[in-house]
Amino acid sequence: MGNAREVRSLISGLSLTAVTAALALAIVFVLTVATSGAAYAQTFQVIYNFTGGPDGAQPYAGLVMRGKSLYGTTFSGNEGSNWGDVYQLRQIGSGWIFTQLQLFDGTLSSGVTFGPDGNLYGTSPNNIAGYKYGYIYNLTPPVSAVCVATHCPWVATVLYAFSGGSDGASPRYGSLIFDQAGNFYGTTSVGGSSGNGVVYKMSPSGGGWTEQPMYSFAGTPDGANPYGGLVFDNAGNLYGMTTQGGSGGFGAVFEVSPSGGSFTEKVIYNFQGASDGDYPTAGLIFDNAGNLYGTTSDGGTGGGGTVFELTPSGGSWSYNLIYSFTGGARCGPWGTLTLDGAGNLYGTTVCDGANNAGNVFELSPSGGGGWTYSSLHDFTGGNDGRRAYGNVTIGPAGNLYGTASRGGTHDNGVIWEYTP
Repeated sequence: MGNAREVRSLISGLSLTAVTAALALAIVFVLTVATSGAAYAQTFQVIYNFTGGPDGAQPYAGLVMRGKSLYGTTFSGNEGSNWGDVYQLRQIGSGWIFTQLQLFDGTLSSGVTFGPDGNLYGTSPNNIAGYKYGYIYNLTPPVSAVCVATHCPWVATVLYAFSGGSDGASPRYGSLIFDQAGNFYGTTSVGGSSGNGVVYKMSPSGGGWTEQPMYSFAGTPDGANPYGGLVFDNAGNLYGMTTQGGSGGFGAVFEVSPSGGSFTEKVIYNFQGASDGDYPTAGLIFDNAGNLYGTTSDGGTGGGGTVFELTPSGGSWSYNLIYSFTGGARCGPWGTLTLDGAGNLYGTTVCDGANNAGNVFELSPSGGGGWTYSSLHDFTGGNDGRRAYGNVTIGPAGNLYGTASRGGTHDNGVIWEYTP
């Protein structure tokens, strides 16, 4: 499975009539400027409502921004097929134009990443037509000289299909990460030698790609079932979290380091399921001082998840609880935090907030090592959205962008913008 295989039609399961109708509707979406929705407190507005048609539904993942365009995925939708898609939302003046880049035979729960070649890369946890253990794909922009249709899908290629064995299975919510040599890295939630997930590396090889399992989780004491992505430190070590396992069974923060041509894993923090939280689903981020920041979706003093900091100290790491949410079990943040240039942290929750429908929050450093919490927007569960699983993206002008998986005018999710 190491060689790339071009997918001639990822919508082969649809009838020709259905395909034609879907593409015709997609053209309508391309030509339609998505006007801004109602503003909330002069700062929050919905800039796109998913219909559940060719544009998809339930955007679990967050967004990546390049230029004036946002890129993301939907988990399902597409006229009841429950297939996900990759889309672009491009800003034109004060409006936005939605384009479906590719429809996939399977759900999409993770976001997309731009590679050094300008292509988009992502994963799917499953596929109806043969890749039941998940796969890795990339999308290449169409050649404009030969693209004569108004709607020009990007070319999709399956780079690797997981077998469900030692190579892993079912990559979940974490986006892929590239190194300077053009290799990329990710996690699978299950599979591996013990069935508890793997950390893997994808390397270009002979015009294709080769997958290498870097570490296979045993469950105890090293952790089990990583859902989120990975992050590099300056020395080339990778860091991530597992949702379960570890010494207490509540998840762990781990480090994977190159060692003599192989790799070693070390747990740097074990969650206790108490005030520190449990069930961490997101990835981690570094600040300029080398501190790690992350979240848990459950636990904490309020029972609704936490935001925490890990500080390196004498070869080990010290845990600091920054904030504890009160929304209920697994209502806290599922997406990776975002750090701005001033040291503020941004994220979303699934069902915290004033209306128990999730919110967008900011944590700002204050004197004495403390943090100040602000809820920037509390979702109402109506037209503004609800159940936000993804990360927050910061635009060049300082505006924040993100998704909510449900709510909106069709209850199929929204893309939102927050203007400070």
